[in-house]
This record gives sequence, structure tokens and C-alpha cells, in this order.
Amino acid sequence: MINRKPVFLILIGLALPAFATQSGVSFEHKDWEVACDNTLTCRIAGYAAEIDPSGSVLLTRPAGANTIPNGEVTLGNLDEGDNVKSVKKLTLWIDGKPAGDLSASEENWRLSESQTQKLIEAVKGNGKVEFKGGHEPFLLSDDGAYAVMLKADDVQNRIGTPGALTKKGDRPESSVAQAVAKPIIYAAKVGADAPRPLTEKELAVLKARLLATVNHNYDDMCDSLYPAEKEDESLEQPNVTRLDDKHVLLSVICWRAAYNVGVGYWVIDSQLKGKPVLVTVSGTDYDKGKIVLGQKGRGLGDCWVSASWVWDGQSFRNSSEATTGACRYIHAGGTWDLPTLVTEVQPR
Repeated sequence: MINRKPVFLILIGLALPAFATQSGVSFEHKDWEVACDNTLTCRIAGYAAEIDPSGSVLLTRPAGANTIPNGEVTLGNLDEGDNVKSVKKLTLWIDGKPAGDLSASEENWRLSESQTQKLIEAVKGNGKVEFKGGHEPFLLSDDGAYAVMLKADDVQNRIGTPGALTKKGDRPESSVAQAVAKPIIYAAKVGADAPRPLTEKELAVLKARLLATVNHNYDDMCDSLYPAEKEDESLEQPNVTRLDDKHVLLSVICWRAAYNVGVGYWVIDSQLKGKPVLVTVSGTDYDKGKIVLGQKGRGLGDCWVSASWVWDGQSFRNSSEATTGACRYIHAGGTWDLPTLVTEVQPR
């Protein structure tokens, strides 16, 4: 069975700091999943049966009264090129009958409003939804669809309204949750200094304080910070990078896996005397005031998790969180962009 929730996703979640911007909700059940971001836009992804990498459907619905889901389809092509240009026509079939051709966009196929509604009604029950015209038919699974759509309705407070995907009713549309504006993060300018290695003396003084910020529920969460008998001499030297006159950023390789590396980042005063503040133990890179995280769900690279943090002059603010959906062999680089946290970053 394919691993749908890699352990490292849990580790990354535990590594997020307490001052992170409020993020959204994600939920998965069988062959369907939903990610609702902090603006209350919900993205619902459905797949073929787990052993079938033929394609995926994405339904995107903003919060607010009278909004409708937009549907799109991508076809599996883990080893091939563009899945739109290589297919001349893609047709939706419901219960063995054609329901119209889809429109090709630059990257995927678009469902019309009518086709999207028909698809939703079919997968909520026992309808058969299929897409024909690709290299092989894509049979959309309905396992988990109702539960995931119910979760989206719950997040957007649609249950009992005419526009609910699942439990419809006569509660007025004006009562549904309204869209929330993206938080604005004002990015501060940072120093242009190159990182320098921490000296042995600096590291010896800092180790205990850095380790005190790390979750110890997992063995060797930050290998290069452990006492000498546990150190791996192959690990790179911890670095310090100036942010501004008062703050610096410490970086340490915390863990290595078969196809990922997790870097720990801490903010501390420029004299290295205060209490370090942990940003993450699973980062990937830092550049010009921004820490990014990009980790594979598995070696094939068909599913990823990402996050970012932006320096605002006082702390690193969590500016994005997303996955590319389930690990289903559909695309190298991932199937969709399913954010749970979105923000607007502006220069200070």
C-alpha cells in the first residue's frame, strides 16, 4: 500500500513555532482529501483507486455566499511530458454516458460549471465518473468523497444551506462563513553578510540553549548539537548569519534521511547571549530574509510539503504552508498545490 502520510510531515508540523500565523485545515479519507487555507478557500482533491496513477480531480471553492466550486483534471504522467498537449480531447463520462468534452488550459483540463456539479453529485453517491481520451481511461474513485466534502462544508459553515455540497437545507446563504483576507507580512531588509561557521567556543556555549528548544520525542532530532559522544563528524559546521545589528540567524543540520535533509534555524541576539528562538528543524535553505522548506514525501518526488518564513525585523513569520497532495505516482514534483496557509508579503 502507498504511504499517504509520510512521518516527516508530522515532524515538520511539530517544528512550527508558536508565533506562526494561523493556518487552515486539512483532512483526508480514503481516495479524497481537502485543504482549506486561512482565507477559508477549500481545495478538494480526488484520485483514482490507490493502485491506479491515471489522474486526479481538483475542486476549488472560495468562502462566501453563492460561490461555486471550480473543477479541473490532471492526467497521470510521472515519466512523460505535458499531459495536455499529448492528449487531443478529454471527455467526461458519468454512469456510462458522455457528459461533454473538457476545456484544455495551459497545464490541465477545465470542467464547466455544469460538469463540475454533475461530477460532485455522482461521487457523493454511487455514480461512475470516468475521463476518456488520455493514454488510458481515468476512473475517479468515490471512496471518501462524501466525508471530505462534508469537511469542506463544515469549515465554510455551509451545512444546511442550499449551496452545501453535502447536507443541503434552507438556512440562508448569507449565514455562511465569509472569506478572510490574507494576512500581510512586512518583510524587513537584512544584512548582506555571508554566513560564517560558529567557533567551537561559541557552539559549546550555545548547545544547551539550542537543545532546550528542540522537541525530544524523536531520536537524534538535531544530531550536530548532541554531546560529543553522539556527534557525527560528517555533519556540516553550524553557521551564523547576520540579520541586522541586533539579530543573527543560527543554522544547524538537524537530521538526514534517505532523500531529505532538515536544517534547524534559530534567531538570537547578535551577541549570542540570549535565549534562541526556534523557527524550524526541517528547513531547506535561507536567502535574503526568507527561510524555505521543501521536503519530498518519498524518493520519487511525486509528493512534497513546503513552507516558508519571512523576517519582519523581530521574528520569522510563517508565510506559507502547503502540500502537493497524496503520493499517487501522478506527477514528478507533485500533483496539486494545496495550501493551508497563504499570506501577502510586502517590503517594509
